[in-house]
Amino acid sequence: MILGIDPGLHETGWAVLDGAPSSPRLVASGVIRTLPGIPLPLRLKAIHAELEAVLLGHKIESCAIEEMFFTTIANTVRATLQARGVALLALAQAGHGVTEYNPKTVKLSLTGSGRAEKAQMQTVVQKALGLKDKLRPNDVADAAAIALCHLRAGRGKGLRVLDAWGAKK
Repeated sequence: MILGIDPGLHETGWAVLDGAPSSPRLVASGVIRTLPGIPLPLRLKAIHAELEAVLLGHKIESCAIEEMFFTTIANTVRATLQARGVALLALAQAGHGVTEYNPKTVKLSLTGSGRAEKAQMQTVVQKALGLKDKLRPNDVADAAAIALCHLRAGRGKGLRVLDAWGAKK
């Protein structure tokens, strides 16, 4: 099974996929929400705890996370990077390696264009996973797209991962 993560401080989307690249299946998905009025350390702790629960609840073989690419304001960058750091920590503590994909690579992998719009990406994810409806919110659809990209890149099965100290598992 592959875990895809779209990190964010307000919303962190996640999706667990299984199956072959030609027949992927959505096992579970969700969004971790934190409230702006809560102190930052507690928001980060909540993201970490919920990702730990996801990792414990599924037999994850491989993980993929969105690489950060920003052209926006510094506060958004900082908040997202902090949430991303907590996600990477949870993966390392669980003994999982992780592959990073930038948004352009994910779009190119799924649509053939690195400039695909959100609506097009959601439709591609919906069709690829054989879903009746599009995944909502966008963060969950993005996490599923990251996992699909990882699966199609052939990195979804049989990977040897490193634990938090670099030892092969």
